[in-house]
Amino acid sequence: MPYRTIIEPFRIHTVEPIDFPTAEARKAALERSGYNLFELHADEVIIDLLTDSGTGAMSTSQWAGMMRGDESYAGSRSFYRFRDAVTAITGLAHVIPTHQGRAAERILFQTAVKPGDVVPNNTHFDTTRANVEFQGAEARDLVIEESHDHSSDYPFKGNMDVDRLRATISEVGRDRVPLVMLTVTNNSGGGQPVSLANLREVRSVCDEFDIPLFLDACRFAENAWFVKTREEGQQDRTPRDIAREMFSLVDGATMSAKKDGMSNIGGFLAMNDPALAEVCRNLLILTEGFPTYGGLAGYDLEAVARGLEEALDPEYLRYRIRSTAYLADKVDRAGIPIIKPPGGHAVYLDAAALLPHIPASQFPAQALACALYLEGGVRGVEIGSVMFGKRLEDGSEVPGPSELVRLAVPRRTYTQSHIDYVGEVLISVAERAEELIGLRLTYQAPWLRHFTARFEPVE
Repeated sequence: MPYRTIIEPFRIHTVEPIDFPTAEARKAALERSGYNLFELHADEVIIDLLTDSGTGAMSTSQWAGMMRGDESYAGSRSFYRFRDAVTAITGLAHVIPTHQGRAAERILFQTAVKPGDVVPNNTHFDTTRANVEFQGAEARDLVIEESHDHSSDYPFKGNMDVDRLRATISEVGRDRVPLVMLTVTNNSGGGQPVSLANLREVRSVCDEFDIPLFLDACRFAENAWFVKTREEGQQDRTPRDIAREMFSLVDGATMSAKKDGMSNIGGFLAMNDPALAEVCRNLLILTEGFPTYGGLAGYDLEAVARGLEEALDPEYLRYRIRSTAYLADKVDRAGIPIIKPPGGHAVYLDAAALLPHIPASQFPAQALACALYLEGGVRGVEIGSVMFGKRLEDGSEVPGPSELVRLAVPRRTYTQSHIDYVGEVLISVAERAEELIGLRLTYQAPWLRHFTARFEPVE
């Protein structure tokens, strides 16, 4: 019998209470935090959609596996279970555990990238860009033009512009391009997927210039599901089979296992080049830990090993993608501008379209995120000029490419009624959008300023 309602492919086993701070308490908390939602206490939030990274619920299998965690400093059994799970999915020869994705990025870029280099990507996310730029290199975004039309239903807006990739390599010279990256799914661009066809084309260009290709594979399973459901000729393949082909087309990958690893912490750096792997392991020992634990406890390695398998389950992926689309459909019917089609892990609100009266210099996406919290205790995250804008020496700002609010849905955590509540809060804020006012920066850090910046309302 065909499904009518796509239900959660699990039963709730343990529950965590939700706090319900009053409107007055939320207002006081926002003022105390300098209008930065990262600075809120978790118990001041009702529905937390700040990130899907490490915030999901783990399965009974993962919890059972954690009881088997081997905490040996070197040669832990849990490491070999972790390594075998990663290798079975990716086929990559050398697996280096890290405590999370940004640690894998730091090790890779510190090892492979030098000042003056250019690292192409479809779109770098915040920590990826920061780690590239920290090495004195340029993080260059080469996503296809269709990505910039937020209202179109183009199915693979995460694709890289292959012509621009070839032009970039020709412009700067092959010696200044140490590697090419593809982020799947493309987080900064709305959680949009990359097609297998595009991945093959990028591989071809990298082969032409003898340049390594790496995946930022945080949401590889969600990307595989989109390939299965959107790309011609892929419908009869399993997500696991598609994922294996994705990894077969690259030389290495960074991974935050806090996303499609279904775990609260963890990640890895994997590659085929033994010489590069040796240098990376040496740096790992210096900053993270021994190569068979990499900054993780044995029970974390066990949780990731099982989580990677669970993330590729078709029933889970069908539910996961549909639960995000459910929220997108609800706000789209209300006329709230979003990035279409919805991505796998989040709904992205187009704050520039909703708040045209607030200029980019007054951070409309941050203002919208704060309004959602004030209205109903819903915490999202700004992906706009706070995260990706640049402060010039004269104090002026170069705005980010878009003004988005990301509502990232944690895995296996919220029910349909929670998502209905979020939709109601969004609609209520949108109905009084013209009343919202912008923000001005009062403090910013030199790197990744969005985590600790402080603001005040524009008078």
